[in-house]
Amino acid sequence: MRAVGFTPLSSGRAFVNPDGPRRTAMASVVSLRGTSVTLPAVVTVLLLLMSVTTVQSSQGDKEPVYRDCVKQCIRANCTGARLNGFLSAQPQYMALTGWTCRDDCRYQCMWTTVGLYQAEGYRVPQFHGKWPFARFLCFEEPASALASLLNGLACLLMLLRYRSTVPRQSPMYHTINAFSLVSLNAWFWSTVFHTRDTYLTEKMDYFCATAVILYSIYLCCVRTLGLKRPGVSSMVGVLLILVFTSHVSYLTFVSFDYGYNMAANATIGMVNLLWWLCWCWQNRRTLPYWWKCGLVVLLLHGLALLELLDFPPLLWVLDAHAVWHLSTIPVHFLFYSFLIDDSLYLLNTEKLGVKVE
Repeated sequence: MRAVGFTPLSSGRAFVNPDGPRRTAMASVVSLRGTSVTLPAVVTVLLLLMSVTTVQSSQGDKEPVYRDCVKQCIRANCTGARLNGFLSAQPQYMALTGWTCRDDCRYQCMWTTVGLYQAEGYRVPQFHGKWPFARFLCFEEPASALASLLNGLACLLMLLRYRSTVPRQSPMYHTINAFSLVSLNAWFWSTVFHTRDTYLTEKMDYFCATAVILYSIYLCCVRTLGLKRPGVSSMVGVLLILVFTSHVSYLTFVSFDYGYNMAANATIGMVNLLWWLCWCWQNRRTLPYWWKCGLVVLLLHGLALLELLDFPPLLWVLDAHAVWHLSTIPVHFLFYSFLIDDSLYLLNTEKLGVKVE
């Protein structure tokens, strides 16, 4: 994004950093513009929470050239009259999403550091736990934000189709509707997080994703056991709520451990995978649509392996995480096709008084 009014950074040379490129002449490529806004108290509080960015050290933000660049940029552009100029010129959409003068200094200095790394033949570094992405308007990770939005829209579209196709009397109707709302909430926060990565949005993205996985287990439990034994699904539901509460409490008040979070979600996901696959295998001869469920759970877990690729973004936009999110969009259509078929089957068998499998 083009900007104006930033004071050029002073140039200088320094020692060779053994972990990265030499510190060479620094020149300012930083400029910003926008408009000031007046926000209600509630929105102001929310933006204050959003302004606390994720703190996670990586090679790029450890570089002295990056740190010095940020310090000089903040000193030159984010105080006094210069700060007032920045605020008066900042676009409203940037202000509403919590972008500050300090954030813009970090963004511009990130690209200065990336340029030095590439000039010296080094691999592109990460900054604060993330690859460098080209910002589009207020979107920090445009491809991932768009992919999350499309997943949410696919989920919403199929939920509306489910509601228009399946009568409310179907035994799984309300459970599936609740699962869809939990999923929509997760995709909303995923979109927000990839638009603006802050302390609040990161936590909401992680916690809501965990909620979807846990509710998937509950959905599976209700379908496989709860229709015949409602007490079992109720007990499992209470247990899952306790697990979710403990998980969120640990990550919030003890330690936000990325490794633990990944291991916990992988374990929960494996339980969900095996449970659904066992049910599919048991009903492969009686339910002609069983393969849809089996294919969905296999695809979801298989596509998650795309995250392991972890390459620098193509064209500074498309990384492995975005590819993963894009690949899951068609899965919603297949999953809801299964849910519609199964809900109609359950409704018909209930009317006929046939034992549900």
